[in-house]
Amino acid sequence: MRRAFCALVLALMPGLALATPPETSPRPMARLSQGGAVPGIVPVTLPMAPPPGLTAVAPVIRAVPGARPAPRPMRQATPQPLRPRTRPEGTRATPTPGLTVKAPSHLAVLVALRPPMRPAGLARTARKAAYMAQPLPGAIAGRKGAVCGDPAIRGVAIAPIAAKVKGCGLKEGVRVTSVAGVRLSTPANIDCTTAKALKTWVERSAIPAVGKRGGGLAALTVAASYSCRTRNNQPGAKVSEHGRGRAIDISGFVLANGKSASVLKGWGNGAAGKSLAAMRKGACGPFTTVLGPGSDRFHRDHLHLDTTRGRGPYCR
Repeated sequence: MRRAFCALVLALMPGLALATPPETSPRPMARLSQGGAVPGIVPVTLPMAPPPGLTAVAPVIRAVPGARPAPRPMRQATPQPLRPRTRPEGTRATPTPGLTVKAPSHLAVLVALRPPMRPAGLARTARKAAYMAQPLPGAIAGRKGAVCGDPAIRGVAIAPIAAKVKGCGLKEGVRVTSVAGVRLSTPANIDCTTAKALKTWVERSAIPAVGKRGGGLAALTVAASYSCRTRNNQPGAKVSEHGRGRAIDISGFVLANGKSASVLKGWGNGAAGKSLAAMRKGACGPFTTVLGPGSDRFHRDHLHLDTTRGRGPYCR
């Protein structure tokens, strides 16, 4: 039996040796190079364990052109709830005595700020404030724009005024625009003695005579200042103090709220009449001569104030 098996194997061996070889052999796959990289495929180098006794070297990874790393996922920001600020002390509403309040809604604010009550006469106060007198350009504090050595007298010095009429003229005159913060409706050409008397009268008498009524005294209405003429423009009369720059005529005043009063219509009438009478009384002292309604028919519509030299006061 054993011999028969060996004989069979020997008989088949020539047939195995004469087997037909393959016509083609499988081609190995080409290695990926930098020039032949397949788009979208990034080669990955896996770390290999070094042989015993050798130190591992970090692999060098080169970027492949055209390969872009995937973007990082966006993180959605979670909005933080706003926390209301603590209500300051003293701002809680004060309950009104005798006021019945219905049960509030569950949606209503527990405590609300109550606006303060409007003061009485607020509308009238607002109207007065709207008419407050605007500051004069020359009423700025300081000596710039001041005349006669007094910062409260605003104006400019003027050239000497000569006149053909004997007794007229103003050698060292000033053109005054305001005194003690009260403007003149028309600049007054007077000398410094008269300007200082005017300032004293305004501070001591005119402003207090008006008080706070209508916001206070804002302006004086000037009817005349320097003028070369005779007294009351009468022929043959002496030269008036106006012809020497020593007199000024005041025909009324203006309040800060814009209201005005005149000597002609306001004399003896109400609050305006009282103010005018107090002004006239207070002028006797700073001025040498004071004339007005009741003095004569020439002064029924204005107050004549002058600083005549050489005699005592004449107030009528």
